[in-house]
Amino acid sequence: MAEKIIVFIFFIPLLAVLVWSFFDPRESLLLGKRWMFNEEPEPSEGAIRYIKVASAISIVVLILLFILIIFL
Repeated sequence: MAEKIIVFIFFIPLLAVLVWSFFDPRESLLLGKRWMFNEEPEPSEGAIRYIKVASAISIVVLILLFILIIFL
């Protein structure tokens, strides 16, 4: 029972970051990298699409994994 609570505690922040990355891919792409640029960089549409698709797939996989861990 305790390991399921620990898994839940670790999954929630990861899921929150993935949801944020899905809804605001421009900001999540530049997270921790703004200091490298003198002016605001503009990510390409392909990079934004990649972040959204990767986030969506990761959210689905993470939720399925969480359900498997809880019920097994």
